[in-house]
Amino acid sequence: MNEDIQTEDDIETTAEGAMETEAAVDNETEDAEFENEAGETVEGETSEPKEEKKKGFFHKDKKDKKDEKIAELNDRLIRQMAEFDNFRKRTEKEKQQMYGIGAADVIEKLLPVVDNFERGLAAMTEEEKNTSFAQGIELVYKQLMTTLEGMGVTVIEAVGVEFNPDFHNAVMQAPSEEYESGIITQELQRGYLYKDKVVRHSMVMVAE
Repeated sequence: MNEDIQTEDDIETTAEGAMETEAAVDNETEDAEFENEAGETVEGETSEPKEEKKKGFFHKDKKDKKDEKIAELNDRLIRQMAEFDNFRKRTEKEKQQMYGIGAADVIEKLLPVVDNFERGLAAMTEEEKNTSFAQGIELVYKQLMTTLEGMGVTVIEAVGVEFNPDFHNAVMQAPSEEYESGIITQELQRGYLYKDKVVRHSMVMVAE
């Protein structure tokens, strides 16, 4: 009888131990699963990748702003260089125009001197032209004309060409057997061009 009771106690003790063991195993399993889940969570959401991602984002934004600033400065430099080049060209053009105006004014003042040389040479007789004085005057006249030609001064064509109000100034009109109507028959005063600009119009007579 005692052995039967002892056996039942043993059975109950054994059963309780098994239940406690199973409960401990279950708790350990749950703790392990919790740790695994926590570990996965920590591994999946570590602070280091976030920092790298955050750092990379701001670094890119900073780089973009730097590139934009460089592009802006480069564009400003190109614009200033273009403006300076336009200013230089405009200044050079204005300087040439001023030089042309000044040169034309000086040439216009010298033309009466040229006219007097030509009148004086034309009034000399053949004997006077052979004198050293006349030859000296002719040399000075030729030197003056060579200097004017070197500056870009040219004579306007007149006799035998069609009248052009841009170059000629008609002061007389007379019938002509040699030339058709509208053709210049005689040049009363020689006209001159300075490059493409008329310094003095030719004073001419035109056929009717």
